[in-house]
Amino acid sequence: MNQGFWKNIKKPFFTLAPMADVTDAAFRRVIAKYGKPDVTWTEFVSADGLIKAHDIGKQKLMRDLVFTEAERPIVAQLFGSNPDTMRQAAALVQSLGFDGLDINMGCPVSAIEKQGAGAAMIKKPARAREIIRAAKEGAPNLPVSVKTRIGYNKDEIETWLPELLAEEPALITIHARTRKEMSKVPARWEHVKRAVEIRNQFKKDGKKGGDTLIAGNGDIIDLADARKKIAETGADGAMLGRAIFGNPWLFASSPNLGEVPAGRRGIQEVLPVLLEHTKLFQELLGDIKSFAIMKKHFKSYIAGFDGAHDLRNALMEAKDYAEVGQIIADFLKTA
Repeated sequence: MNQGFWKNIKKPFFTLAPMADVTDAAFRRVIAKYGKPDVTWTEFVSADGLIKAHDIGKQKLMRDLVFTEAERPIVAQLFGSNPDTMRQAAALVQSLGFDGLDINMGCPVSAIEKQGAGAAMIKKPARAREIIRAAKEGAPNLPVSVKTRIGYNKDEIETWLPELLAEEPALITIHARTRKEMSKVPARWEHVKRAVEIRNQFKKDGKKGGDTLIAGNGDIIDLADARKKIAETGADGAMLGRAIFGNPWLFASSPNLGEVPAGRRGIQEVLPVLLEHTKLFQELLGDIKSFAIMKKHFKSYIAGFDGAHDLRNALMEAKDYAEVGQIIADFLKTA
C-alpha cells in the first residue's frame, strides 16, 4: 500500500474539495496564499479526454492540471470507467509531479454517469476496483485515493466501502449523502462514523484496507464545524467544499485568534483579493473559459456590508478584469 505523503500527515487534516469551475488554477493560487488547506485537490479531469481528445481539447484539459509549488501537497482528481485510459492518465499525472491521485466515484452529473464514471461506479463495484488497480499501475509512485458517496439510491456503506477498502486506497473521502439525494438533504455524518468503524474492523482483523484513511465531506461550514464532526465520527480528516465560496481565508487559522469567519472580513480586505482572483483567472484561463464563471465568486465575495447589493449588481455586468477594477475603484470613492 503506497500511502505517500498521507503516511505522515498530521491528524485531523482538512482538505479542499474538487469543484468544477470553482477550484480552478486561479482560485487555488488565491487560496494557497490566504488560507492554505492541508491538502489541495484539482478540479476533476476526464481520464478519457486526457488520452483520447484531439490536441486542442487535450491542451484545455491540461490547464486544469496546472499548479504551483505553493499548493503542495496537491492531488489530481480524475474520472473515468475505462481501465486502459485511467492507467495512461494516471501515468501522466505522475509525470506532471503531483503528490497524489484521486478517483471521482461520487459525481452525480448525468454526463459523467453516462460514461459509467462518477457515482455510476457505485453500481459496478468490480469495475470500480479495476479502475483503482489501473490507477495504481499507471502511477506506482503516487498514493491513490477515492472520493465517493454512501450509496447510489440508498445507504450502501456496508457493502460498498469494503469493496473499496479491499483495493487499499490511501484515503477514502465519503460525501455523507447518496447519489439520489444529491445535496437536497442534510449530510448524514453518522454514515461517516460507520465507515470509520468498518475500516477499524478491517484493521483489527488484519485485512487489506485497515490502514486506509477516512475523511468526511458534506455541509461543513468552517474549520470549527469540521473539527466537531471529526470528533463525533472518529474520521481522520474532513473535506470542505462550498464553504470556500467568497472565503479564501477558510483554512487560515491562528493559535491566538482561531479561524476567522468570512463575515468578519471587511470590505477593504475583501475587494483587493477579489481583484487578485479576477486578474489570475483572466491571465490563466481567460482564453479558454468564460468570464461568467467569475460571477459566482462575485456573488460570494460581495456580501454583508453597506452597498453590497449595488456593487454586486454592477460586477455581474462586468466583462473582464479591467471593468471589474474600474467598478471597484468607483465604489471605493464613495464607500
